[in-house]
Amino acid sequence: MLLRKIEHELEAFFKCDDRYALLISGARQVGKTFIIRETAKRYFKNIIEINFIKNPKAKNLFSDTTSEKDFFVLLSAITDKSLVPGETLIFFDEVQKCKEVVTFIKFLVDDGRFKYVLSGSLLGIELNDLRSAPVGYLREIEMFPLDFEEFISANGFPADALDLVKKKCHEGGEIPSVLHDTLMKLFKLYLVVGGMPAAVQTYVDSNNISHVLQIQKAIVIEYKKDASKYDEENKMKIVRTLELIPSELNRENKRFYASDLKKYEKFNRLEDNFLWLEKAGIAIPVYNVDAPKPPLELAKKANLFKLFMNDVGLLASQYAAGIQLEILSGNIEINFGAIYENYVAQELRAHGNSKIYYFNSKKHGEVDFLIERAKGVSPIEVKSGKDYRRHQALNNMLNVDEYNLKGACVFCASPIVELNTISYYPIYATMFIANNTLPTDLIYKI
Repeated sequence: MLLRKIEHELEAFFKCDDRYALLISGARQVGKTFIIRETAKRYFKNIIEINFIKNPKAKNLFSDTTSEKDFFVLLSAITDKSLVPGETLIFFDEVQKCKEVVTFIKFLVDDGRFKYVLSGSLLGIELNDLRSAPVGYLREIEMFPLDFEEFISANGFPADALDLVKKKCHEGGEIPSVLHDTLMKLFKLYLVVGGMPAAVQTYVDSNNISHVLQIQKAIVIEYKKDASKYDEENKMKIVRTLELIPSELNRENKRFYASDLKKYEKFNRLEDNFLWLEKAGIAIPVYNVDAPKPPLELAKKANLFKLFMNDVGLLASQYAAGIQLEILSGNIEINFGAIYENYVAQELRAHGNSKIYYFNSKKHGEVDFLIERAKGVSPIEVKSGKDYRRHQALNNMLNVDEYNLKGACVFCASPIVELNTISYYPIYATMFIANNTLPTDLIYKI
């Protein structure tokens, strides 16, 4: 079984006495259903699972119900498991097919006898028009593909060795060569395999990249089918947008050009295609700002953006056949810039950065990523080659006094960690970027 960080949050929910339900959202095939089942087995004698795709008639539980008492009567009729208070988890899966469950969940939570977990895909699209959002009754956690730390754990990298690397990244110095070389090999492997659980498990079991590639291509096909199924009017535009991501990232500036999707079509007529892919969890948009000042959202240019895949392995699977071997062998003639940047975007997103930006101006140049932290804006530059100290645009940005930037990060292939105004880290160290969250207690009194 692949270890996932979200297990800790599930365990905390199963053990707590607070009255709320948990909603696990995320793109299709990131492992939501599996991790809920496996973690719940350790805490509940009875798990009642209702999948609204496999059992569409289960929607009647809510359409024919006026009270929680009626609900439990109907639920007892369709399950062969006992409803024992305190020992039973009720798991609603594929809830995008039954919006009523989200509206009704507050009444079930108020009843207080059972724990509830909800899960589904395309929730950002399908649950936008809820009649009554259960504020205070439903907590949402978004799940992503395995991040790099979860991936190396699945491939046997020792926890104590990881602690040593993490310490070096915090304190500076050179990471021991044996650890750096191993992590760089695992990093290149991650660019090929990615973090989709089925792909990772297939690699761990077989070490066969061809089998991994078959799974990745099947997932991309499934994503295209989702677009066709859920948005009949725009399905071809959405599918075409998804297909264009690899080639658009191969441009020198990696920007997505709407004109490539449909010549002379204005961006505002195509914007919904990009938003659909983002809300479905399939793509990660990174928007342009021309001034790195907080709040970055106010400086965002919605029509200028890069569009990355939600999983770097899925991106690599869409390039020409044989690129997997080129990546694994470290062929220096191949430009890996797009794939490296996709990896960083994926890591930033998985570590709590829901909004990611990049900087571009005619005067100063382009910097790959900007994220907003508690202490201000943090610029990030990604270098796939040996000339990682060449970053004129980053230098230009830091020299502008009005931006008030305290420092920047460059992620590269070097094993040496230098902590200065511009700090240099090995590319795999993105796994140590802390979550951008508020403290548990934020108390203010006059």
